Amino acid sequence: MPEPAALLSFLAHWEDQPFQPFREGVEICPLWQGEGPDVALLRYAPGASVPRHRHTGLETILVLSGTQSDDLGDYGPGALVFNPAGTEHRVWSEPGCTVLIQWERPVEFLD
Repeated sequence: MPEPAALLSFLAHWEDQPFQPFREGVEICPLWQGEGPDVALLRYAPGASVPRHRHTGLETILVLSGTQSDDLGDYGPGALVFNPAGTEHRVWSEPGCTVLIQWERPVEFLD
């Protein structure tokens, strides 16, 4: 677990992190992969989306900028969203957004 000062520094400079292509219109910056949950930043271009999928483990999202939307609503900066195992939804961002995401297991795409 990072030291509190390192976490505060990261949160102040997350926009400077390197991103790579993930899906059309979505980029990823992996932060932790390996034993335990994976953690990454996802950056959605305006209008980008992720097709309907089912969670096979808990997914936790913290919206850092912009607005992320799913079938249940719209989530702005500071929103904390929990998607338990077994839940299904589509995800999109009309204005674009960046989220901090943690997931226990990969999702199953349904579309």
